[in-house]
Amino acid sequence: MGKFVVVAIGGNSLVKDHGRESVQDQYEAVCEIAANIADMVQEGVDVVVTHGNGPQVGFALRRSELAHEAAGMDAVPLVNCVADTQGGIGYQIQQALTNEFIRRNIDKKVATVVTQVEVSGDDPNFRHPTKPVGSFFTLEQAEEMKRENPDWIMAEDAGRGYRRVVPSPQPIDIVEKDVIKSLLESGYVVIAVGGGGIPVVKTERQTYNGIDAVIDKDFATSLLAGQIDAEALIITTGVPQVFIHYGKPNQQALEEITVEETRTFMEEGHFPAGSMLPKIEASLRFLEKPGRRVIITNPEHLGDAIRNKAGTHIVNQGKGGKEQVEAGRHVTGL
Repeated sequence: MGKFVVVAIGGNSLVKDHGRESVQDQYEAVCEIAANIADMVQEGVDVVVTHGNGPQVGFALRRSELAHEAAGMDAVPLVNCVADTQGGIGYQIQQALTNEFIRRNIDKKVATVVTQVEVSGDDPNFRHPTKPVGSFFTLEQAEEMKRENPDWIMAEDAGRGYRRVVPSPQPIDIVEKDVIKSLLESGYVVIAVGGGGIPVVKTERQTYNGIDAVIDKDFATSLLAGQIDAEALIITTGVPQVFIHYGKPNQQALEEITVEETRTFMEEGHFPAGSMLPKIEASLRFLEKPGRRVIITNPEHLGDAIRNKAGTHIVNQGKGGKEQVEAGRHVTGL
């Protein structure tokens, strides 16, 4: 594919199922994903890896609260929980990729960049939080948690259950973007913008202060991909392709589509909020520049996706894009 490719891993994909939420369970999931990313590197692709932290940051925040309640330990602010999970998950991905490269005799080094992402302190999401974190609850469990924690805001998460929600402001700038690009140009596989990045606000003196929030991983990844001038953005999710009429008799898997077709499907309501919609919105932001490509697929199909054999490919019909689309776009019905 040439140039840089940014691959986004969902935080939920690192938690296989309820009851398998330990650090070791997460590392096993990371190792599986690392093998798929190594397939891409073996194809000659220069990769930046980003990841979510929705479940993990919620776990970290709750551990801090329980330790404060039970033992009087100082509570850890949400922004620090984001930093902690960024480092912890980044370490696991870095180690898993390094080990995978050693096993395959691939001469590649891996580096994790602790990444700050600028947001606005006036972002409306601070007043109306929407980012789900932590565990899933039934309605009854959510009501009980709300009674025990009156300051919590609980919301349904894409029909999968109820979760705690926290502020999720829009990303404005990747503070360490030049460092990330420099490492890429030096031949490193880079892990960055973990958990959407550590949210910071800029002061009047042009310095930075942390702020309690969790930035959407897909929006931050899209911004990073644009700022380092990546050729492609790959967003992994729980399904091999994007669907329209999902779950209905006329369900269709999208293989290769244009930006215009994607917008039409979005306006028709095919992509649920809290599920596929943020990924589509992040994709369209990245595709504002002609010649770029977005691929949405599950982790196990990453290798096939870069060879145009898997996933949903969304292409801007600008320079280098229209010919690719007309050569092979189609929709496969299931």
